[in-house]
Amino acid sequence: MKYSRDWDCSVEVRDSKIHGKGIFSNAFIPKGELVLIISGDVIDGDECERREDEEDNVYIFWNGDTYIDTNNSEKIRYINHDCDPNCEVMDRDKETLNLVAIRDIYPEEEITIDYGYEEIYEGCTCRTCINESAGETKAS
Repeated sequence: MKYSRDWDCSVEVRDSKIHGKGIFSNAFIPKGELVLIISGDVIDGDECERREDEEDNVYIFWNGDTYIDTNNSEKIRYINHDCDPNCEVMDRDKETLNLVAIRDIYPEEEITIDYGYEEIYEGCTCRTCINESAGETKAS
């Protein structure tokens, strides 16, 4: 897939209403665009489990046969979960992944992904689930 540009310079870390810090767009990012390249330490499954268990590291992305530890990254480590996200993680190569906009993202909007693991959905407090529990719909 060809992208018109890398929007990394249009993404910044700020305080988040979802959780702690988050990453936000400071420009309009069109659907289908590359938002960030996800990079970090490339590790195997055993090292991934060790870092999760011993270091409480939750900043690790699965990349097919390996994992990418983004704990030391400036931005991607702050991406928060939403059940109705505006981005998704896509394959790139053995050492990196792409974060791609799956809908238009507007200035000041928090950039989110669906973490995609079952434990996140039980009692989820993302903005989509909170709005649905308050009687609003995803289109609200």
